[in-house]
Parts: sequence; structure tokens; C-alpha cells
Amino acid sequence: MTYASAAEIDARQERATRVFDTLRGDARTWLFLVPALLFFIGYQAYPIIRVIWISFTDYQYLTNEPANWVGLANYAAALSDPLMWVSLWRAALFTILFLPGCIILPLILAILIDRISNPYLATVYRVILLIPAVIPSTLVFVLWKWMYNFQSGPINHFLVNTTGWFELQNAPQWLGGTALTLPAIAAMEVWWGLGYHTIFFLAGLAAIPKDLPEAARIDGANEWQLFWHVTLPRLMPIMMILVVLRFGTAMAVIDEYLIFGGFNRDSPTYTWTIFMYDQAFKLGLWRQGYAAAIGMIGSIAMMIVMILLLRIFRTRG
Repeated sequence: MTYASAAEIDARQERATRVFDTLRGDARTWLFLVPALLFFIGYQAYPIIRVIWISFTDYQYLTNEPANWVGLANYAAALSDPLMWVSLWRAALFTILFLPGCIILPLILAILIDRISNPYLATVYRVILLIPAVIPSTLVFVLWKWMYNFQSGPINHFLVNTTGWFELQNAPQWLGGTALTLPAIAAMEVWWGLGYHTIFFLAGLAAIPKDLPEAARIDGANEWQLFWHVTLPRLMPIMMILVVLRFGTAMAVIDEYLIFGGFNRDSPTYTWTIFMYDQAFKLGLWRQGYAAAIGMIGSIAMMIVMILLLRIFRTRG
């Protein structure tokens, strides 16, 4: 039988003390994280889990009967409904119309503003660009609905009375479920977020060392080569963030569609979000379980595309 020496006992006690101090420090760290964790669980995790559960039931909010488990019946019904695929395509079409404008235009404006040598003038341009971003959404919708008005809107007034390109009888019908409705809403969204997106790119340009463009010019690079090989690669992380974030918001637009299109199923604005809202709260059946399945299908489709976008941008980066 062997006995530990005093040195070994001291070493073990020292190791135990270090472990205890580490655990005590970790406990303090987790204690500070408790409010954020509670907020995350209550505000995000629980609603998501609740919606997933509702999508597998025949849950109806206004009935006294308990919800019955129906398995994948809601998903099968939604996937077999042609309106589900049509509504997803409409949301994708709007996203295709919107995303290039919210990336290309802010990028061009950011490069132009970054070239301004006068700091006061550059600040004025930044403030002007941020004005649309601070306007309340309700006011933006009212403003653009008036601008797109068929009879008294300034856009048609310019096209009919100023340029004479159209007559009042054949003037463009921007809203009301026509083919121009989605492009019109996309143009409004691009204008609304123009300054906000430009600030993203200005922050990315400010992080590029100034000696890199100067060295490229000394080596004989023109402006296009400078943009393509120096500026754009260093803006890829900013572009990835904007594309992923704006793809998610564009696919899940609902307020604009409700205001400009309503619940007309033949309208281009009747996307999967309106389809979900219609089933859950508008129609007499109030099929919350079926609506939850529609929402989950749309969310899964969005997540798949987001993963592909992240892989594409990371590969390029």
C-alpha cells in the first residue's frame, strides 16, 4: 500500500482549487447570460416550437374543442394545393425583382460618396440618403400609394400630361393586381432601404486600407480593375449579410401586400404569407393548423435558399 507524498497532495489540492475557480467563473458568466437566455426562450424558441406543434394538429383558436393530432395531413394538403406553389413563386419573383436593386444601387452610391473629398458634403449626402429609412412604414405606404394612383398620382401625371407618352385611358395601372404591382412594390422597397443599405457598404469601404487602391493604381490598374480585384472582394462579407437578410425579409413580406393587394387570390401580391394569414384569420374556418403548416413550408424553403446563398458567398470570399 502506497501513500501520496505531501507534494502530490498539494498538487491535487491546487488542481481542485483551479477547477473550482473555473467552475465558479463559468457560473458567474452564465448568470449574466440568464436574462438573454430567458428572452430567447420566451420570445423566439417557444413560439417556433409552438407553431411546429400546431402544424401537426387541427388547432383552431376560437373553438373549445382540444386540438387533435393529424400528423402530416396539413403538410400533405398544403403541398397538394396549387395555390401553395403559386404563392411561393410570387414571393420568389418579388425577391428576384427586389434583391438586385437593394445591392447594386447602394453599392454604386457608396462608391460615389466614398470618393467625395469634402467631409461636410459627404455628411450631407449620408443624411439625405438616410431620410427614407427613418420615415414610418405607414407614411411610406400612404405616400407611394398616392404616387401610384391611376388618376391623380404624380407618376401617371408625368407620363400622361408632361411627356404625353400615355393617355389617361391606357396609363399604367401600377396597383390593383396587375403585372406591374410587384415591380412597383419592389421599387418602393428599394427606395425605402436605399440609405440603410448604402451605409453598410460605406462601412465596408472605410475598412479597406487606403494604400491598397493607391498601390493598384501605381501598378497600372484602371478603375474597373480596381473595383473588381480590390474593392469588391473586400465587400463580399457585407454583400453576403445584405443578401441573406434582405432575401429573408423579401420572401416574408406581408404588410405591403395586404395594403396594396389585399386578399385577391388572383393578385400577384397573394404570396404564401398572405395565404397563411388568410387561412389563419380571414376565412371562416380559421384553420390555424393548416396555416402553420403553410408557414413552416415557406420557412423551410427560405432556409434552404439561405444555406445555398451562404455557401456561394463563402466560396467566393
